[in-house]
Amino acid sequence: MRIFPWRRSTLPLAGTTGKELKCFPYLTTWSHLHSAAGHNTRGATMAGIRSFHRKKRPLSRKATTLAALSMLMAASQPCWAARANITALSLEELLAVEITSVSKKTEKASEAAAAVFVVSQEDIKRSGATSIPEILRMVPGLQVARIDANKWAITSRGFNAFSANKLLVLMDGRTVYNPLFSGVLWNAQDTVLEDIERIEVIRGPGASLWGANAVNGVINIITKHSADTQGTLLTAGTGSEEKGFGTARHGGKINDHTTYRVYGKNFYRDDMAFADGTKADDDWYQWRGGFRVDSGALESPYTFTIQGDAYNGNADATTNIPATSPPYTTDISNPSNIRGGDLLTRLTKKGKDNSEMTLQAYYDLARSNDRLLGDERSTADLEFQHRFQATTKQELTWGLGYRYTRDSLENSQTFSFAPASRTDMLLSAFVQDEITLVDDLLRLTLGSKFEHNDFTGYEVQPNGRLLFTPHKHHTFWGAVSQAVRTPSQAEHDIRISSAIAPSAAIPFLPPGPGLAEIVINGNEDFKSEKLIAYEVGYRTQIHEALAFDLTAFLNDYSRLRTTPASANFITANNSGDPALFYQLNYEAGNTMEGNTYGFELVADAKPLDWWRLQLAYTYLRLDLQETGQGLFASEDAEGESPRNQVSLRSMMNLRSDITLDTWLRYVDNLPTYGIDNYVTLDARVAWQVNPTVELSLVGQNLLDNAQPEFGYLFINTIPSEIERSVYAQVRMTF
Repeated sequence: MRIFPWRRSTLPLAGTTGKELKCFPYLTTWSHLHSAAGHNTRGATMAGIRSFHRKKRPLSRKATTLAALSMLMAASQPCWAARANITALSLEELLAVEITSVSKKTEKASEAAAAVFVVSQEDIKRSGATSIPEILRMVPGLQVARIDANKWAITSRGFNAFSANKLLVLMDGRTVYNPLFSGVLWNAQDTVLEDIERIEVIRGPGASLWGANAVNGVINIITKHSADTQGTLLTAGTGSEEKGFGTARHGGKINDHTTYRVYGKNFYRDDMAFADGTKADDDWYQWRGGFRVDSGALESPYTFTIQGDAYNGNADATTNIPATSPPYTTDISNPSNIRGGDLLTRLTKKGKDNSEMTLQAYYDLARSNDRLLGDERSTADLEFQHRFQATTKQELTWGLGYRYTRDSLENSQTFSFAPASRTDMLLSAFVQDEITLVDDLLRLTLGSKFEHNDFTGYEVQPNGRLLFTPHKHHTFWGAVSQAVRTPSQAEHDIRISSAIAPSAAIPFLPPGPGLAEIVINGNEDFKSEKLIAYEVGYRTQIHEALAFDLTAFLNDYSRLRTTPASANFITANNSGDPALFYQLNYEAGNTMEGNTYGFELVADAKPLDWWRLQLAYTYLRLDLQETGQGLFASEDAEGESPRNQVSLRSMMNLRSDITLDTWLRYVDNLPTYGIDNYVTLDARVAWQVNPTVELSLVGQNLLDNAQPEFGYLFINTIPSEIERSVYAQVRMTF
């Protein structure tokens, strides 16, 4: 179970040369450890555990032709289908899409006082993406990197990692945040992509409504009402990396006001490769099934939803663990089983005065097991929300929540938790007041979330937002927010045997034979990370065919996670292994602060009625400083998210039955991992054979044979390079 927030870093041991690097293992910490030069003996511990497995491959820039796609486009075929919705709509209609994530009510995205981006179903279809993380690459302000065939690092506005801990993700209102490491296990999050209505992404804090851990952003994945998925959908495909995938979904009616759908899907994705060309042993298989039922008569104020999912699969990897014999590390094949299920119900009552009450409950069971750790976790959540018109100028929304989490862990020599099983409860309440200061011109929103958790007690997260609309095509907004990231279970309870090194190579240890074990411990006194965020934004439609959305932000962080030496830094090793003489102890701490700043730009254009373009640019800077003698290297955190990102998508309806979509992306270099900047190109061509059948051909990462996207994030995972791939798909609806 490779889900830990401690990132691997390797430094040469004191007194060694670069040639000796490969003889020593890694030291894993919550952060990258910096060189001991100029530091005290505690810092000198790590004068050597760096840069062994950072495999860097020069990027090739081979020109890639799309001859097969061109031949398909040129083929003369009958025109059965209507033009795709995304180009048939006017730009103004596209920008008027409704969202619910910013204020927990329906509003136009163009009128929200937040940095919000909406991915539509048509965007998903025409992207050619086969997973939710791949879809999220089109969102400005998000940093999305694929680690291997089945793992991703995804964050918003910096601090990227496999276990990125400042992003809250929901699926139909169900939180998929994992308190074990304060992140999201992305290879367990999936659904029928055709059933997603939209994905709403808020960049910046959403904590005043959604609570702790909605620090740098909120991703809300919203699926379609079952009434919108009537009939049968069948999809099947195969390709060079997507070895085989298929979906079957059917929707129908139970009675005049109750509809349902059921689905099943599975896929198998091939291994990626390491930089030397060897297979990474990271193939991925998963099956999933589920249902949804919606009920509500037009004359009734009540609507009811119940839905559920179950899944099971294997996500393999090549991992590395410490060893007591040279080179003091060993690679192992580490298959991981991931399985679980969830059940959600929601009852909504709408009043004649535009008020609304919602009661939602869900239960989630998730299990994951590999050779290093097993985790079985159950979560029960209950939430109530009420929105009403308090006065003619004020709309008030308030709510209460309760969450119960219980887990059971299977420890190993490398990873262990004490206690190995625990129960946690989260109590929450929120209130939000939306005040119209001047009709159709000026609106103020004030609110706060109040929570009590079992790690740090009470947390308060206030928020203020101002919206100014001087013209229907010009909108200005600003916001000041406070958010916290509460401790994970790992930061509180874990013990990691992160590395083993000869004690003679560590200068402040007594000379002689024997080995030293480097241990990372949790800390019961670890505090919540804190953010105060400042944001401003401007939206405009300067022409019927051109619109811009610009956001700038400054985030001020304190009490960021580091790994200082603990009070009992050097102790005798008590593991029972006679080769281990010493134990060097580190623990989770809060000894870093700093800020991030940048801006995000989205430009939408329709130069022709059959052609849509979307350009997204993200600029991000991090400026971090350590406030204590922690082992965290702030420059490493600054270099693990790209400074510049560009995405350019083109969607063309060449004919009423043929579409061509291309997606060009630029990602800046990642100095921390030695990864150069790179450019990728995806392309999709689709032919609507008749109203029932669509054929499509998709090429991904077409500009290079293979490209690394991320580095060593945490103990034991060896990232692979993301390979060029092509797949074909048939989709049938009837």
